[in-house]
Amino acid sequence: NTANFTFDNTKTEVTSLALSFYSGLFAYNGWNYLNFIIEELKDPVKNLPRAIAISCTLVTVVYVFTNVSFYTILSPEEVLGSEAVAVTFADRVFGMFAWTIPVFVALSTFGAVNGILLTSSRLFYAGACEGQMPEILTMIQIQRLTPTPAVLIMALLSMLYLTVSDIFALINYVGFATWLSIGAAVLCLPWLRWKQPKLNRPIRVNLIFPILYLIATVFVTVVPMIASPVETGYGCLMILSSIPVYFIFIAWRNKPKWFNRSMVGVTRFLQKMLMVVGKTKPAQV
Repeated sequence: NTANFTFDNTKTEVTSLALSFYSGLFAYNGWNYLNFIIEELKDPVKNLPRAIAISCTLVTVVYVFTNVSFYTILSPEEVLGSEAVAVTFADRVFGMFAWTIPVFVALSTFGAVNGILLTSSRLFYAGACEGQMPEILTMIQIQRLTPTPAVLIMALLSMLYLTVSDIFALINYVGFATWLSIGAAVLCLPWLRWKQPKLNRPIRVNLIFPILYLIATVFVTVVPMIASPVETGYGCLMILSSIPVYFIFIAWRNKPKWFNRSMVGVTRFLQKMLMVVGKTKPAQV
């Protein structure tokens, strides 16, 4: 049944297209998290490009064929009217075994949450080790050797985001902040290639890829500012919320003694409660 493979009644406005990218990119998001755990990856020079290439190809093939299956069985009206397309599809195709789809979706969701918490927390940890975040985030759990404080702060932030009831609005909030941040990081590649051409690069990327990515980033960040200024404004606020944290805990050098004592007390309390210690400093010779 190919009758549903049509672009009839499709919105063709540039603004609608840009906003639709957030939901699509949210589904495919995950490849960029591999870079956060490069220190814990065996032979990253060989395995990091291989993991990204295999995962992106596999996920793209699976997702495309999944959508082909949906539109082979369901009409566009049924897809748009369903709160859970996979469940509607399972009810139509699998009969008494339709319950398996919600179970697998839930397992996939838990797997995705586990992966994002594991990788994103390393970003907090690395930033704290560079002196850009509070000291407690540099601590490692003495038994499991994991950055427990960074994992917990990431979990708390995730729970805070869940207070937004509209999932599509949340995707737009986070999507804008995410792709703006990733675009800024990708911009460093051509910049460093120009400013430091002799820098050792074990993994060298052709410049055509970051250039195309930056063009796409401009499209999915600038156009939504016009199409949905409120939601992109919330995304900007998410980014700007880090500024007071940085100025209070890092940039402010001449803190009063009572503030320093309070921070030391809170840090020691959290160390005892979480059983974490800082990185061992090299002995002075």
